[in-house]
Amino acid sequence: MKAIIFDCDGVLADTERDGHRVAFNKAFAQKGYAIEWSVELYGKLLEISGGKERMIHYFDSYGWPSNVADKDALIKELHKIKTDLFIQIIESGELPLRPGIARLIDEAIAADVTLAICSTSHERAVNLVTEKLLGSERKTRFSAILAGDVVSKKKPDPEIYNLASERLSLESSKCVVIEDSRNGLLAAKAAGMYCVITTNGYTKEEDFTEADLIVSELGDHPNVQVNLETIRNITEKS
Repeated sequence: MKAIIFDCDGVLADTERDGHRVAFNKAFAQKGYAIEWSVELYGKLLEISGGKERMIHYFDSYGWPSNVADKDALIKELHKIKTDLFIQIIESGELPLRPGIARLIDEAIAADVTLAICSTSHERAVNLVTEKLLGSERKTRFSAILAGDVVSKKKPDPEIYNLASERLSLESSKCVVIEDSRNGLLAAKAAGMYCVITTNGYTKEEDFTEADLIVSELGDHPNVQVNLETIRNITEKS
């Protein structure tokens, strides 16, 4: 095992329900649209990877706002507004890291294990989450932060993890991915990587049959569920 690759949303922090969902709703309100994504509805929309793709799916299913001349332009505008609003939420410091994230990253740094992030979220948002929640010193230890439209196909397609393997100059079999969703799991496994799942409120009922390990969180002392030794054992047993 040479590298640990983290997803961002739902893995580094529980950013979906009180972060991205809230920002989407504020963006709709700012445009004057009477659209409110409930916690339950947003959970279903999370089956679609990528914010722009999620909005397209919603509008295709429930109807587009009236008098939209250019759907692509609307999606880009809404996504920009939403990203700005999400960044404001992150900068407020309201969303903490999930338990065990900082601990595991520090363990990896101490052991000279390569670190990376692969996310479908906007690059600005992912970089800010990393900078704000992990701190600039930890962020500099990440060899690659891949996000947003850096790939043409979003998870469950393995493109972003294949790109990570290429950027890190490592065989996929030497990489362990930390994910929270089935789409992320399928992407990691299709790329030939090991995958540890840390479930959250939105994903705990998903099918993670293919995962190498499933936990509710990485955990901090005294409730550590996953540490560097745990991850090494997963790869060595295979």
